[in-house]
Amino acid sequence: MIDLKSAASGAERILIAGHVRPDGDCVGGCVATGRYLKNIFPDKCIHVYLETVPERFSFLAEEELVSNQVADSSYDLCIVVDSSDSDRLGDAREAFEKAGSTLVVDHHVSNQQYGKENVVVADASSTCEVLYGLMDPEYVDERVAESLYIGIVTDSGGFRYPNTSRKTMEIAGRLMEKGIPFHEDMDRCFYERTYTQTQLLGRTLLASMRVMEGQCIVAAITRRMMEFYGAKTEDIDGIIDQLRIIKGVEVAILLHETGHQEYKVSMRSNKVVDVSKVAAYFGGGGHVRAAGCTMRGSIHDVCNNLTEHIEMQMM
Repeated sequence: MIDLKSAASGAERILIAGHVRPDGDCVGGCVATGRYLKNIFPDKCIHVYLETVPERFSFLAEEELVSNQVADSSYDLCIVVDSSDSDRLGDAREAFEKAGSTLVVDHHVSNQQYGKENVVVADASSTCEVLYGLMDPEYVDERVAESLYIGIVTDSGGFRYPNTSRKTMEIAGRLMEKGIPFHEDMDRCFYERTYTQTQLLGRTLLASMRVMEGQCIVAAITRRMMEFYGAKTEDIDGIIDQLRIIKGVEVAILLHETGHQEYKVSMRSNKVVDVSKVAAYFGGGGHVRAAGCTMRGSIHDVCNNLTEHIEMQMM
């Protein structure tokens, strides 16, 4: 398996890019990769591109390497972190396509293997777990370690999701040994909420409905709700997980209205349903227990189409 040091050794201009609407694993992975390579190659030109970073991860993106703009489209190497296909690269896609060499590092089972080099470990807890395996621990300083830890802890649901393994915990332990403020990171990632986020969560839970004899719960966040509370897209984070942990629920579905009769669909399951198969049918993707897609139609039409495929797996 290729490692980051050898992949970057022959390149002078390097771009590290994540997917649109980056989450903790994407932000942590991109920042960690940039900082790690800069530790090894201080004289190389290294840029990290991240679209608007959620506020709770903004402290990671304070690195001087990070920008929400692609400097230009001429790079010797482009490393893509946590993106299952090139369509999700946003403004970095042109630079990726023109780069002399490309490396894709990911853990999504739906990854299209679209790089010249691909390291995809589908059973890993996170892309940050995969990245750690491509790093020499000698160059993993506290800042790199904290970025990787946040990626691992967010994508594993605080080490609660089935993708958490002994290896995941061992890596987390090694990162903690670097002196990172892991207790503060856990609070920041899972427990701290703004008043707006709390209001939106309460409203969404109140408006949720159970179907399939209570085995599936569905909730929708409309544009009108977002406007009423003055909420941003990142304020939706974590709501789907509150739906998933309701007793008796196998699948939680959260619909976020993004346009007229257009919804970003997030799905989570607990034990039985492979939601990645449901998402893939509708043009999306993800993991066995966490996946998403975009769908059009009324709320009831979208729900009926989704639950039809969920029921097929529960027969």
